[in-house]
Amino acid sequence: MSNSSRTFIAFLAGVATGAAIGILYAPDKGEVTRDKLSFRLSKYREQLQKFINDLIERGDEVAMEVVGGDSSAKAEGQKVVSEARQKAEKLLEDVESLMSQIKSKN
Repeated sequence: MSNSSRTFIAFLAGVATGAAIGILYAPDKGEVTRDKLSFRLSKYREQLQKFINDLIERGDEVAMEVVGGDSSAKAEGQKVVSEARQKAEKLLEDVESLMSQIKSKN
């Protein structure tokens, strides 16, 4: 996986974790806290979905930019893009699971 993909995924995971921890320790009522957390997770979900869509749309283009015309390198580049997409989709599933848990508490 390329450094920029790893960095972006790590950044998004850090943002979500920080937001969740910050909101959970806030002195608001539980319902208000869950609403805030749900809102922030929905924004995180939107960012992940945009990242996944970009990987799908630009995956081959990015692979070619990284490796040039070498076919074995292109295959490796496509593999990296595919792995990044899979990890982002897993994060998206986790966010949606958290959101459904929060909504069931309201």
